[in-house]
Amino acid sequence: MELQSACDKPRQPKIPRSASTVIFTRHHNGELQVYLLRRSSLSGFMPGIYVFPGGTVDTEDRAPGFWRAHVDMDSKSISHRLGGDLTADEALVYGVAAVRETFEEVGVFLAHRSQQTRHDLEKVCSKRIAGTLPKGWLRDWVVSDGWTLTFSMLAPWSHWITPEARSRRYDTRFFLTIMPSGQQCIPDTMETTHGMWVSPEKGLDANLKGDIPLSPPALVTLHELLQYHDMKTLEKELENRQWGETRLPLLIRSSQETMIVLPWDPMYDQESEIDINALGKVSLTMDQDFSRLWYHEGIWRPVQN
Repeated sequence: MELQSACDKPRQPKIPRSASTVIFTRHHNGELQVYLLRRSSLSGFMPGIYVFPGGTVDTEDRAPGFWRAHVDMDSKSISHRLGGDLTADEALVYGVAAVRETFEEVGVFLAHRSQQTRHDLEKVCSKRIAGTLPKGWLRDWVVSDGWTLTFSMLAPWSHWITPEARSRRYDTRFFLTIMPSGQQCIPDTMETTHGMWVSPEKGLDANLKGDIPLSPPALVTLHELLQYHDMKTLEKELENRQWGETRLPLLIRSSQETMIVLPWDPMYDQESEIDINALGKVSLTMDQDFSRLWYHEGIWRPVQN
């Protein structure tokens, strides 16, 4: 029997790391806007691309027994609002990571304390600006200063898993929240280099022009948000929003082309039959539905089926 060499064996997909992302929204100048961050050009994952704030789940986040006493929702409420395919404890872990990561990346603290004053938030924000936050800072703050994480501000939006062909993979829960009053987004200038508020329409248009290169999940999310023209309609959607079907795109490559096929594409279950060179590469306008993204000239572009 001929032995199969190590080089002939199919590469096993890397197990994705758990991560949380937060889509900050606001109504400003008569339009719905979202907040985007540009990743550092030195980043090993999506360098120079605009994304939503977030990051991986840390060991300190994985302590549901501790965190249950420091959020503004009980386990039943967490399960009802953020559960779905997650247990209450799993949702709790993702939520804690969302609160921690967004403060570290943009300085927005989704937490409150009894008899809170404006100076309380100013104080915690000054600690972030002063330097790198120490490991375990969030746990220390809730114990020493009585902060309670405001889970009631988080709503589920979508669940993405990085394509199996990628060397870095993440299993990410995308939360959506309305920007809290009295706070502002300030990029950390380390992992991210620039932040901006933009309407979904302008963000998608700027992506096509190459001015705001979007990650595939950000591109899809902005397209979904086109249908919400004000906060009232978006808030109505969030009342019963669930995670929905997991979004695990197919990454298809050839020597010259790269394309992503999204789960709702008619050929998604026919990966072995997909010839990337034969697929259509006519760019769509921002308001047309799509299920494929073509990577061309450094930009992910929606293309026709």
